[in-house]
This record gives sequence, structure tokens and C-alpha cells, in this order.
Amino acid sequence: MDIMQSSLKKHYEWKGKIEVISRCEVNDRQQLSNAYTPGVAQPCLEIAKDPELSYELTRRANLVAVITDGTAVLGLGDIGPRASMPVMEGKCALFKEFAGVDAFPICVNSKDVDEIVRTIELISYSFGGINLEDISAPRCFEIERRLKEKLDIPVFHDDQHGTAIVASAAMLNAAKVAGKSFKDMTLVINGAGAAGCAIAKQFISLEIGNIIMVDIKGIICDGDEFENPSHYEMAKLTNKDHIRGGLAEALKGADAFIGVSKPNLVSQDMVRSMADKPIIFAMANPTPEIMPDLAKEAGAYIVGTGRSDFPNQINNVVAFPGVFKGALAVRARDINEEMKLAATKAIAGCVTEEQLRTDFILPDAFDRSVAEAVAKAVAQAAIDSGVADLDENPL
Repeated sequence: MDIMQSSLKKHYEWKGKIEVISRCEVNDRQQLSNAYTPGVAQPCLEIAKDPELSYELTRRANLVAVITDGTAVLGLGDIGPRASMPVMEGKCALFKEFAGVDAFPICVNSKDVDEIVRTIELISYSFGGINLEDISAPRCFEIERRLKEKLDIPVFHDDQHGTAIVASAAMLNAAKVAGKSFKDMTLVINGAGAAGCAIAKQFISLEIGNIIMVDIKGIICDGDEFENPSHYEMAKLTNKDHIRGGLAEALKGADAFIGVSKPNLVSQDMVRSMADKPIIFAMANPTPEIMPDLAKEAGAYIVGTGRSDFPNQINNVVAFPGVFKGALAVRARDINEEMKLAATKAIAGCVTEEQLRTDFILPDAFDRSVAEAVAKAVAQAAIDSGVADLDENPL
């Protein structure tokens, strides 16, 4: 039985991957009165007097909303809110399993930015953080930006920032293995949507030498006209030498490639045209931009994909659980650049110098110590950058 049929069978068995479990016992009248009426009136009154007590007297301090409109689901595209529910449930299960964070799936039946923003704003008092998921570009940029302005809890679009954190952690370690100076490297990113733009910004924060971004129309260059407003910003931040052309031209002499685009776009000749010891992260799922065996055959030194059946899986599960656990631990009002960089370096640091090799540049997805390391670093970065309501790191 292949994995698709196996998963379908399990979903019929599970009838949902998450459930609500009571944290209190209700076995007698005293317990009932404490958990519900009349006793529950007192914590309600306390929160009414001091809203911050909602973090102390309810589960809000450890509760994340995983929210989608179902328009960009796991390579499946716009399948709608109902069909996206299994993915959102899976994300919630990973939050709990890897970081002990409670998460709840919310699938919004709207593609209107105003409606989605207002919906999330209206329910935000129930949660300690918002994880945006599988929302298509460019609307996802506007939704996140506006929510960050309106809400005093962290808002994090995982398809953008989780991917950027993990990809940059992998590249930091890959550069070490390949003996490349990060500040002298040229990186080509194919795919300039939500993930591609966030990856580019993360690498700019890490002071990589140069980035060349390529979309369906070719290399993004300052001075060109774009349909996506975010591309104007990227054009000013990337392609220092104003190279023009397509992916083949971009890859000539480049040190590294990250693909967040479509299958089979990178040829062996393109890999051969790159600099010595090229690094290839072909992250399109389920079929990467170039299969690892073909990339290796053409001279790739390190290859990573988004798949679990090849070495160097670049998987967001090593990022988002720890990021939210750290942010929630200190009641962060935002997940800012400092926190994302802290997460990147924490993930990279989970692979020791002795462990690093061409087929092991990221910690294993099932290494439970990773979320703890990420959470601790993120919490401290939140405190140090002034976005935490608590001034002590409890982790």
C-alpha cells in the first residue's frame, strides 16, 4: 500500500487527528462548581478587571490558532477550506507532539483580505499566537502585515518564515561543510512567491554575498515592471550585478540554489555551470526541481529536498513548534527578525561540528531537543529585542 492510500486509511480510522481533552476533573459537585458555575464567575471578573490575567487563568498562554483559507495547500493549490482541514489538523498535532503547544485549526471560507483579517482580529483574544498557513501570495503578505499592526500577539506565516528559518539554517551548515564563505556566496532562488521572498530576506539578514531571484518570467531585476508588488522590493535588494535572463543564466557561477517552485526545472547542465562544490536545495514537493541522484551525478556537493525519503530533508517541523513555544513562554507581542535569526542559528547549532557532513546538515525531524533549543533562543531574543511582556526567560 503506497503512502497516499495508507494515509487515507488512517484518516478514516482516526476521524480527525486532534481532540479536546479536559485539564480538570469534574466528578462531583465541588469540582463542577470550580470548573463551571458558580465558581467560574470569579476568574471571569478578575480577567475583566485585568485582561492580562487571561494568560494566567485560561489556556490562552499555550494556545495557537492555525488559520487558512485553503488557497495554497501543500502543493495541491486552491482546494478550499473544507479540504484543507486535514493539513491544519496535522499541523496542530505537530505543535503538540514536538513542543507541547496546544493548537486549533480554523479554516476560513473567504478569499477576501478584509474579511480574513477581520475574522482573525475578532477571535484573537482566545489565542496566544496566530499561525497563518497555506494562504496564496500575494494576499498572504497583506494579511500578515495588517494582522501584525492590529494584534498584540505574535502572527507568523509559516510558509514564509518557517521555510526561511529552516532553509537558512541548512545553508549555514552546508556552507561550513563546503568550505564556502557565507559573505562571498551567490545564491539563486527560483520561485518568488511567499516562501521565496521570505527566504531572500532571511539570507539578506544573514549577510550573504548576493542573491539572484528568478520567477516564471526570468531573473528579477531593478527597473523592471512587476505584477506582484513585493517583487519591486526584492528587485532593489537582490541581483547586485543586474544580470538578466532565465534560470540558466542565473545559475552560471552561483554557489548555491534554492528552489521553491516547480518540478524538473533544473538541468544537469545548469548544475555543471555552477561554482565549485555547488549546494542544491530543490524543495518543490513532491517532485523537486532536480532529483538528488541527477544533481549529484552532475557535480552537486550537497543536495537537500523537502522529502523525507532523501537525506537533508528541509522540514519546517524543526522550526515552527519551537518558535511558538519560545514566543508564548515570554508572551511575545510579535515574532520579529531577531527571533527568526535566533531560531535559524539554534537549529544550525543542533548539528555539532563533528556531526556535520554532506548528507547531514540539519537535525533529525524527530530530535525532540531541537524544539527546546529553538524555544529557548527565541524567548531570549524576544526579551532582548523588547517585544516580550515577561522579562525573564523561563525556558
